[in-house]
Parts: sequence; C-alpha cells; structure tokens
Amino acid sequence: MTQIDRPVRPRRIRFGLRSSRTVATAFALVIALTACSGDGGSGRHPDKRHVKPAPVWHTDPRSIAALGDSITVGFDACTLLSDCPQASWATGTDPKVDSLARRLVKHPATHSWNFARTGALMSELPDQITEAVDRRPELVTVLIGANDACRRDVGTMTPKAAFRADFVRSMTHLRRALPHTQVYVAAVPDLLRLWSEGRKNPLGKQVWKLGICGAMLRDPDDLTKAAQDRRATVRKQVMAYNSALAEVCGKDPLCRFDKSVFDYRFTGRQLSAWDWFHPGTRGQKELAAMAFRAITRPRP
Repeated sequence: MTQIDRPVRPRRIRFGLRSSRTVATAFALVIALTACSGDGGSGRHPDKRHVKPAPVWHTDPRSIAALGDSITVGFDACTLLSDCPQASWATGTDPKVDSLARRLVKHPATHSWNFARTGALMSELPDQITEAVDRRPELVTVLIGANDACRRDVGTMTPKAAFRADFVRSMTHLRRALPHTQVYVAAVPDLLRLWSEGRKNPLGKQVWKLGICGAMLRDPDDLTKAAQDRRATVRKQVMAYNSALAEVCGKDPLCRFDKSVFDYRFTGRQLSAWDWFHPGTRGQKELAAMAFRAITRPRP
C-alpha cells in the first residue's frame, strides 16, 4: 500500500524569555532616541511658534507723556518764580530748546503732555502716572528726585529705601496699565556740581539765601570740613537714588536709565539767570539732546 505524504506544517517560532527582553529593549531604545531628537531631549530645537518674542524698543514713539518736577515744567527758565512749560526739555514748544517732543513726535501739539509738578517728590510720581495713563502714551519720560535730596537739611532727605519703594510702586502701576509703553528715566543731576558752578555768581549766592536746597547750597562759601562733609552726604544720597533708579529700570526691558544727566559737566551758562539752580533754556536744550540720544540709540 502506497504511503501518502502528509503536508509539511510550517515550523512554529516560539519567543522565549530572552527574545521578549530583546524586543522590549529595542523598543525602549527607539523611544529614547525619538525623545532626544524631538521636543523632550537635550538636543531640542524649540518651535519658534511657541517662543514669546522679546519686547522691541522703538526709537520713533508717536506720543510722549512727561513726568517729574520743576525741571520738566521749565521753572525759572523764562521768568522769575514761574513755570515755563514751553521751554521744557521734554514737551516744550520753544525752538531754541528743541524739545524731545519736537524731535520725535510728528504732531507734538496734540501728542505730547506734561504732567510734571514743581516741587514734586518721588512719592508723588504714582499720581502723575495715573494722569498719564488716560492718554496712553507710547513713551513716558521721568526726571524726578532732586527735591528728595534738596531738603532743608540732610536729616530730612528722603531715605533711599522709601525712594526706591515709591519708584517700584510707580513702575508697577505703569506696567499694569500700559504694558507696552516705553519709559525713559533720567538720572538725578549732580547737585554738588550745581553748588560748585553756581557759587561763582554773587547774585546766585544771594538768591540761594532764600532757602533753595539748603542741604547742599546753604552757606556756599563755607569750606570747613563740616560743610564739605554735609555736601558730600547729599551727593552720596543722590548717587544712591540713581542706583535705585538704574536697578529698578534695568529689570524692565522697555525702560532705559540715562546716567549721562548726572555725569554732564554743565556750567553756569546752562543755569537759570533767575535762581542759578534750575536749568535755563540752554540747560533745557542739553537735557533734550541727552534724552534724544538715549532714546534713539539702537539696543545692542
């Protein structure tokens, strides 16, 4: 009897424990390599669509709001004991000054505003910001702090901690209301240089006797050690104020601090002929030029 061949069945492949571990290991390796080359590994290439762009400083703002004290409202720049906003370095209309608004803003008459107040202290800056917010300016200028140091005596100067806290409060208020507005912060001028230049004018020294900035300008011809120490203390306080301004401003990408206002080697020619303390029209023009350079400088 002829034997019928049975069909040959394919050999069953069985994966033992060793083979299973091998597959799992290979699968894990693929996952790891994918993670390293994708979003989760150290070789990650960020998706630019999800990266928040850094704020851009624009050198041609279309509107300006000026904040500060008597310097910014042009006190004693035109007439005795009077504000002269047309001579303001920030928003003035006098062509001799060539203010920041005239240099930067296309329509300065309708797109620049001055909220500075003669005699203002740093503690009053938040109120000025509240006024400025309603105008929604693209640039805010700040020049304030001289009155905090120019007190009757050194013991009544605004403490640095309070000065800094008020500036932080001001910037916080501004940022919450106007997150995209640029801020130019000028340094407090060097009051010691003011004394050294103004004391050369006999009439100026007579005006100072009325009580202008007693902490620095009292007894301008007194060169005793006590008087020199008093003036040095005032200057040190001004430098502390400027350090606070620079520190707080430096944390805001849309804020620029301008130390050149403190470093500027002004002479009596830039001082008011009425009080030898405030900037005259020439001094206002220099302030406008310094601000313009700082604001239009491209960021590195």
